[in-house]
Amino acid sequence: MGDPRFPRKKYETPSHPWEKVRIEREAELVQKYGLKNKREIWRAETFLRRIREQARNLRATEGQEQSEREKKLLLKRLFRLGLLTQEATLDDVLSLSIEDILSRRLQTIVYLKGLASTMKQARQFIVHKHIAINGRIVNIPSYMVKREEEDFITYSPYSPLQDEDHPMRPKAEKVEIIKEE
Repeated sequence: MGDPRFPRKKYETPSHPWEKVRIEREAELVQKYGLKNKREIWRAETFLRRIREQARNLRATEGQEQSEREKKLLLKRLFRLGLLTQEATLDDVLSLSIEDILSRRLQTIVYLKGLASTMKQARQFIVHKHIAINGRIVNIPSYMVKREEEDFITYSPYSPLQDEDHPMRPKAEKVEIIKEE
């Protein structure tokens, strides 16, 4: 079971630490999504790698009853997380990218909903407990927002940002949506 003070890592580091292309791509993602460090990218990549591996294994054992049940559960889980559509297949799971995962983080959604002016400000609001989901304060920027929770993201009832005239609260302008390039 292990010592609770020493939890397991939730990410795998890159196999080669000094690849220029990977380093540049990671720096771009850190900037675009306002991440704290590259470890957050590695967590998302590890999550994506495990999902893809599960999809490949299910594809290899297609036709079996147990495999069909697991396939339905996987697709249902990814639909709830907002990563896939209702009619998705295993091919859609294999075509997911790191940007799909990063776009479902609470930090990104707070920014896209216009509750923060920048990605960094969205992170700060979350960490300082100014953001709530369905009335429950969430202070984890990497929280994966489920599809049904997306409409209930607001300022915390105890936050001074509830006041429309608060100087740090973004104006009611439209926020530009992050587009894939």
